[in-house]
Amino acid sequence: MRVGFAGLGRMGGHMARNLATAGHNVTLWNRSTEKSELISQATGCDIATTPKALADLTDVVITMLSDDEASDTVHLGPEGLFEGKRARVLIEMGTMSPDHVSALANAAPADMVIVDAPVSGSTQAAADRKLLILAGCTVRTAAPIMPLFEALGREVICLGKQGAGAVMKLAVNSLIHGINQNLAEAMTLAEAAGIPSDVAFDSIEASAACAPMLKYRRPLYLDEAANEVTFTVSLARKDMSVTSALAKSLGVAMPQGDVTLEKLRDAEAKGFANRDMASILNYMREENQ
Repeated sequence: MRVGFAGLGRMGGHMARNLATAGHNVTLWNRSTEKSELISQATGCDIATTPKALADLTDVVITMLSDDEASDTVHLGPEGLFEGKRARVLIEMGTMSPDHVSALANAAPADMVIVDAPVSGSTQAAADRKLLILAGCTVRTAAPIMPLFEALGREVICLGKQGAGAVMKLAVNSLIHGINQNLAEAMTLAEAAGIPSDVAFDSIEASAACAPMLKYRRPLYLDEAANEVTFTVSLARKDMSVTSALAKSLGVAMPQGDVTLEKLRDAEAKGFANRDMASILNYMREENQ
């Protein structure tokens, strides 16, 4: 099948390359053409001029976009994916709200299948084809597109119904952002007592409290400036804002999530928006001065 890929950011670029490397016929579209051209030069992928053209040239389109607004821009309008005449399966793999997934399904042509299949994992996991894919569909619906998922990730969990992938991704990310905040607090507590940062992190990493994301993000926590940004504070705040709205709509209390969101909003307002989420450690250090 011919596969379209829209959204070639930190995660999407790796994912598109992996699809091409796995032997799929991939066509690219990105808002800034430079990224499409770089990947095309490296892989031989074709480039579409608009989202509509992408959907005209392919059977399945994968989007890896930052938020609901970006997704609306790509899917809707006269040059949007929904105007394409060929692709009849659209897979949204970014972190979106469940309401947005439902709105996409309602706006899509009647014969088009919309699958929310957000991914969990770092940029390195994207590069290494080790993402976890949380698919808002049944195993039967996923079967025809499973070769695409297998080119991108280490595991696919089919959650049975549309929108469930989006919900589960928000639940997972709320835990990740909570761990990020708690790590910052634990580290600043140890440092205040005179324990060197690297020794404190060694102790946390060796303990039962260590989550996998702490291990692979260690370089960023210990020397943020020397490492590339992988996931910004702004995106973390977006995740928690969407999660908070979902929790309220379901009547679910998330008191720790509320604190995490408050801290992310404050960090964003104090100039941390475009820094890596690991910078919350430096934010807490500043708060404690």
